[in-house]
Amino acid sequence: MIVAIDGPSGSGKSSVAREIARRCGLTYLDTGAMYRSVALACLKRGVDPEDADAVADVARGVSISFETADDGSQTVLLDGEDVSAAIRTPEVELAVSPVSANPAVRDVMVSLQRAVGEGGDVIAEGRDIGTVVFPSADVKVFLSASPEARARRRAVQRQGGNLATGDSVAVDEASEQEILADLVRRDTYDSSRETSPLRPAEDAVRIDSSELSFEEVIGAILALSPDLGARAEGDAS
Repeated sequence: MIVAIDGPSGSGKSSVAREIARRCGLTYLDTGAMYRSVALACLKRGVDPEDADAVADVARGVSISFETADDGSQTVLLDGEDVSAAIRTPEVELAVSPVSANPAVRDVMVSLQRAVGEGGDVIAEGRDIGTVVFPSADVKVFLSASPEARARRRAVQRQGGNLATGDSVAVDEASEQEILADLVRRDTYDSSRETSPLRPAEDAVRIDSSELSFEEVIGAILALSPDLGARAEGDAS
């Protein structure tokens, strides 16, 4: 089984996909972390994210892998180094859009993602999973939320909280507004790029999580497939 979850930054794709993977015994594939890792590698090497050829060379030369702990948490490794926190910084956030829009980089990453999918039982999240990476996925979801809701979630996340699990923390309003502006910028960039633009697959189920709880989003996705539901019930039992 392959489950594809697409959507804009901050829509909750990662938290939702990770939890469904845990409950249903699926391999969680965080494709966004792969592009962020390439962006981080470029920054570390002094490569301009807008230099398409140089960025492509970086993508072809790095090693990106994941390690999953018993509790379901996942570590992102770039050339063997844990970069799970480093790829979530504002600097990487700014650099990742031109990196992910690079056709040569996407070719490399999509090949790696499909290789993982060949093993079956995968839940992948990103921006082109249902349209490009796994167009024949068993379940396709386009998960969205208002820019304001997404900015709030990202601001809380950067302060160490997680609204998905009810762990809220105080955030600086100015910082939240900066995140909102960046999300709007990235939405425009991602949806208008020539290669694999952000858009829902024609057969994807659209879910707006702006006013939904974490469990409500999980439930809505599990309800789309009897197989997913049965797997989740098996975990609960």
